[in-house]
Amino acid sequence: MTGIRSATDHDCGDIHDVYMLAFPERENHIVASLAVSLLGEETSPETIALVAEASGKIVGHIAFSPVTARSESNWSGYILAPLGVKPAYQKCGVGKKLIERGITQLREKAVNVIIVYGDPGYYERYGFSADAATRFSPPYKLQYPFGWQALVLKEGKENEIVGELLCVKSLRNPALW
Repeated sequence: MTGIRSATDHDCGDIHDVYMLAFPERENHIVASLAVSLLGEETSPETIALVAEASGKIVGHIAFSPVTARSESNWSGYILAPLGVKPAYQKCGVGKKLIERGITQLREKAVNVIIVYGDPGYYERYGFSADAATRFSPPYKLQYPFGWQALVLKEGKENEIVGELLCVKSLRNPALW
C-alpha cells in the first residue's frame, strides 16, 4: 500500500467500486451510494473522507461525518460510516490505517466522541465499546443494537448525558440502521 489521503470528488467512481466489491450483494448498493453521497454532501463541521491507495489505485475508503446532540451544544461527535476495503487488500492492515488516521484527525479537532455501528469484534481493537455508547441514542431503531459503539476521545461533563444524535442527510435512511 502506498498511502492514505483525503478523498476528492474525482474519487467517486473508485470509492463506489470499493463498496461494490467489499460488501455482500444485499448491502453493496446502499453502502456504495452512502459513501458517494457523503463525499458530495456539505456538512458543518466537515465530513472527513479518506482513501487508501496501492499502486496508484484506490483500495479502501472511510468516512467520518458529524453528528449533533440535541441536549448539549458544547459536544462534538462524529460517526464512522462507512468503511470498505477491496477483498484483495482485506486483512492487510488497510482498514486499520484508515481508522487510525481518521481517529488521529478527529483527536486533533478536539472531538469528544466517535460513534460506530458495526462489528464489535472488529471495532473493539480500536477502543470502541458498547458501554461507552449507552449515553448516545442512535437516530433510528437499530437492527443489531449490539453494534452501537463509541470511542471517547475527550472526557468531560458534556459527555455525561447526550441523548439522541442527529446525523447528516446522507445517513438519514432507516435502511442503513
